[in-house]
Amino acid sequence: MSRNKTALTGASVIEFLQAVEPERKLVEAQELDRLFRKATGYQPQMWGPSIVGYGRYHYRYATGREGEFLATGFAPRRARHSIYIMPGYQDYSAILARLGKHRLGKSCLYVNKLADIDLNVLGELIRAGIKDLNAIWPVQPE
Repeated sequence: MSRNKTALTGASVIEFLQAVEPERKLVEAQELDRLFRKATGYQPQMWGPSIVGYGRYHYRYATGREGEFLATGFAPRRARHSIYIMPGYQDYSAILARLGKHRLGKSCLYVNKLADIDLNVLGELIRAGIKDLNAIWPVQPE
C-alpha cells in the first residue's frame, strides 16, 4: 500500500519560517503561526518540505488504507497561502461568507494576503475544522 507523500519530517519550523520569501510572506507566515498556535493550542511541526501542521490524526478508510496526517496547518507559498482545514468535505459556508477574499480547494483555502481576510474568522474556521475532524478521527496534539 502506498504511503502519503506528505509526512511528518522533524525539520525545524522556526528555520523554515525564517526562510520564507518574500519579506511580506515571511511576516504573514509568522502571523499565521501565532494564529494557529492560539486557535489549536498545539505546537507546530513540519509536514513535508513546506507545510506547517498543528495536531495530527490517524485515519483508516474502508479500503484498508490508513495513515497519519496533519489536523490543520498552512503552507506559505510565493503566490498565495495554502491553509489546510480538515475535514474538507464539511460545510463551512456560513463561516467562509464572513472570511473575506479567498478561493477554495477540497481541503485547502487559498489566500493571497492576510489583509484580504478577517483573522478572527479564520481562527473560528480553524477551531471548527479541528472540532469536526476530532468527531471523525481523534486529533492528537503532536
